Amino acid sequence: MLQGRLFSYGDAQRYRLGVNHHLIPVNAPRCPVHSYHRDGAMRVDGNHGSTLGYEPNSYGEWQQQPAHREPPLALEGAADHWDHREDEDYYSQPGMLFRLMSPAQQQVLFENTARSIGEAPREIQFRHIRNCLKADPAYGKGVADALGVALSEVGA
Repeated sequence: MLQGRLFSYGDAQRYRLGVNHHLIPVNAPRCPVHSYHRDGAMRVDGNHGSTLGYEPNSYGEWQQQPAHREPPLALEGAADHWDHREDEDYYSQPGMLFRLMSPAQQQVLFENTARSIGEAPREIQFRHIRNCLKADPAYGKGVADALGVALSEVGA
């Protein structure tokens, strides 16, 4: 019975302190751990400030580092990272989804996209429109029209 209670005491303390209990200075490891985790209760380290938390991005932050890949694990053969992509085709599937939508659904998509990125810098809007054009020309044109941008400005 006492052994069971030992577990519950620690568990109750972790619940009370929150998901970031390991970041509180008295609980933190001597060697800091750098991860992509952000937000949550008891965040005491600045929460990465205004650093971006996604990749790819326009500013070159948080890029993958192929030189620091996990080394292969030798078993019967070599176990290694498997890249499921055979090519760089990131646009055919979104294009197919766009073509499945009714004209009314496409219009809602254009309006929602314009509302979401309307306050973003122009260069980011242009990049998004270029990506949409790669998926389907009508998709890119619809987003550009909803944003009030001429396709000649985008540089597609």
